[in-house]
Amino acid sequence: MAVTKIHPIKSTLKKALDYIENPDKTDEKLFVSSYGCSYETADIEFQMLLDQAYQKGNNLAHHLIQAFEPGETTAEQAHEIGRRLADEVLQGKYPYVITTHIDKGHLHNHIIFCAVDMANQRKYISNRQSYAFIRRTSDRLCKEHGLSVVKPGKDKGKTYAEWDAQKKGKSWKAKLKIAIDAAIPQAKDFDSFLRLMEAQGYEVKQGKFISFRAPGQERFTRCKTLGEDYTEERITQRIKGISIDRGPRRRSTGEISLRIALEDSIKAQQSAGYARWAKLHNLKQAANSLNFITEHQIDSYEGLESRLAEISAANDAAASALKDAERRLGDMALLIKNLSAYKQLRPVALELRNTKDKAAFRRQHESQLILYEAAAKALKEAGVTKLPNLYALKTEYKKLDAERERLSAQYSEAKQKLKEYGIVKQNVDSILRTAPGKEHTQER
Repeated sequence: MAVTKIHPIKSTLKKALDYIENPDKTDEKLFVSSYGCSYETADIEFQMLLDQAYQKGNNLAHHLIQAFEPGETTAEQAHEIGRRLADEVLQGKYPYVITTHIDKGHLHNHIIFCAVDMANQRKYISNRQSYAFIRRTSDRLCKEHGLSVVKPGKDKGKTYAEWDAQKKGKSWKAKLKIAIDAAIPQAKDFDSFLRLMEAQGYEVKQGKFISFRAPGQERFTRCKTLGEDYTEERITQRIKGISIDRGPRRRSTGEISLRIALEDSIKAQQSAGYARWAKLHNLKQAANSLNFITEHQIDSYEGLESRLAEISAANDAAASALKDAERRLGDMALLIKNLSAYKQLRPVALELRNTKDKAAFRRQHESQLILYEAAAKALKEAGVTKLPNLYALKTEYKKLDAERERLSAQYSEAKQKLKEYGIVKQNVDSILRTAPGKEHTQER
């Protein structure tokens, strides 16, 4: 699991870069990387872009921090996840420096990126939407690497410290939820439930809201603060084996089914309420799947498999096209940045050739010459022999960026369709398994 936060850098950019690049924190800079700049000269490279910015503002850069749970990952893996996070969030538009600090009990990445993009000299917009995208991307990357993820839902609004304590089983609330979950299947009614809680060592306080206090706990905990399934009314329903309809809100079917199975297995044969709910739930899934295959004119199981294969291929093609466009945009943004620096600073380099006291001139124009030489080297390594027209290059970049937007929308649509068909196929497979002797053929 990784927790992320971001804040702007309005001054002392070099100081911030020096801090994150500290050799004592990065294993002698083993875990220091950069994109679109050299980490040794990132401050002056950022400043050159800032000087070219169309929008003047206070933000020089943005500092993104990604902290991992202790013991869950390695420094190498954390650094790779951080690089992928920066690449996906910044899309090759903004130069950045990333470092992984290994000196504390938990590994964490620092990503400092310029507030101005390399191609259009536009400022990065940091708001709730952009942060939500950072959070979603970080969570997905953690999941892909087998790390835990903070799950949204009934625990929404919980701080990292509370989530971390619950995961370790150390918070009072987590222990109370476990105790309640253990008592419910054994209880005949609410009074016997309270006696079972007291038998586990909990002190009970009844009033407007039912509260419990564990041995050693300073304050009582109101049950309603544990979530919607822990109010007095809901606990009573759970004791009776009644499951409530939560409406159209999306939820995790697997998680709810597991809990119902654990709580109601003791009462399953006596609980008509649960049986009715389970039957209705399965009928709804069957009806939805039947409506879907009818609406989409799918006549057979083989037809469903064929349609799913087609959509999967379209999804892969859309993903590949999008990645190719993003790669080309990244290459073009670097070319624009280096070409701009080369053309802007070439007069300084020519003046160096003609000056008599070259050492004094270099000392006076050190930053400019470093940037010019870095740009010239980058252009040479990119195989640029004839300098392209900068205006034409920026125009081409804008066209490609618009194409990337189109491809991104196309990929999102294909991904959603693939998910939709995948769910339908799972439901169909489940329905067919419960009907022995049925062939994989849908009669219309």
